[in-house]
Amino acid sequence: MAKLTCRSAFISDVHLGTPDCKAAYLLDFLRSVDCERLYLVGDIVDLEALAKRHWWHPDHSAVIAELIAMAARGVEVIYIPGNHDYQMRGLAGSTIAGIRVELDALHEGADGRRYRVSHGDEFDPDHIGKRWLTVLGDAMHRMICWANRRMHSVRRRMELPYVPLSIIIKSHVGMAMSYIRGYEQRVAADAAERGLDGHICGHIHFGHMRPINGILYLNDGDWVEHCTALVEDFSGAMELVHWTERYTPLGRASRETVLPSPEAVLAFAPLADCRNDLSDLTSMEPSLVG
Repeated sequence: MAKLTCRSAFISDVHLGTPDCKAAYLLDFLRSVDCERLYLVGDIVDLEALAKRHWWHPDHSAVIAELIAMAARGVEVIYIPGNHDYQMRGLAGSTIAGIRVELDALHEGADGRRYRVSHGDEFDPDHIGKRWLTVLGDAMHRMICWANRRMHSVRRRMELPYVPLSIIIKSHVGMAMSYIRGYEQRVAADAAERGLDGHICGHIHFGHMRPINGILYLNDGDWVEHCTALVEDFSGAMELVHWTERYTPLGRASRETVLPSPEAVLAFAPLADCRNDLSDLTSMEPSLVG
C-alpha cells in the first residue's frame, strides 16, 4: 500500500511471541507509515506467554528490527509496557536501541489537545480481573482466537481479505460490551480528573473512538484480532485505521466531530448478513466500532 504520512502513530497489544500475532500485517504497516513519533502502548512482546511456551516466528524478529530501524532514522519511539510485558516497567527512563521506555506519556496533539497515553490495565476493576476475557472465560477466548486463526488461514488461501471474527462476537455479547463500556467510562473519568482532553490506551483489544462527557476516549486496538492503529494527522485529528490486505478508516476524531465510517462497519460485520448487522452496530452510542 502507499505511504501513510502522519504526525504520530499509536499501536498496542501486538503480543509478539504468540501464534495469534498478525506480525506480517504489522510489519507492512510499520514499513508504510511515515511519522514523527511512534508510541508502543504496551503488550508488544508477550513475555508472559513466552515464559510458558517458547514460540517465535521470523516475522516477529522482523517487527523488532523495523522498530529499531525507525528509531535509527530519527522517529521518536516511546515504549510504554503493559501487563504482558510488565517486566519492562523496571526499565522506565532508559533508552534501548534508541527506543525510550516510559510508564506512561503526555501527548500534545497538533491542535493543542492533551492526552495521557498508557496501556490501560490500571483501569481493570479488581473484582473482575485483567481483561474482558475473564468475563467470558479463558477457554472461550482461546476458542475465539483459534477460530479466528483458522478462518484467516482459509480466507487467505481463497485470496479473501482478513475478517476479525472476535470483533463480531464481542459486539454481539452483552456481557462483553457491558465490560467494555464500563472500562471506557473509568478511563474517561481519570482523564477528566487530570484536566486532560482525552486518553489513549489499548489493553482490551477493542479499537474504539468515543466522546464521553467532553473527554475523548481513544483505544488503538490490537494486532492479534483486529489489526488496528491510531494515527494523528498534522491538524491534530485522530484516525483509527484497520490495516491488512486493505486500508480501512474506522473513524476520525477532530476537535469538532467524531465520525464513524459506514464502510468500516460493513467490513467488520458478520459475513452472513452485513446489511442487517450494520444497523445493529451503528445503533450503539455515538461512537466508533472498531
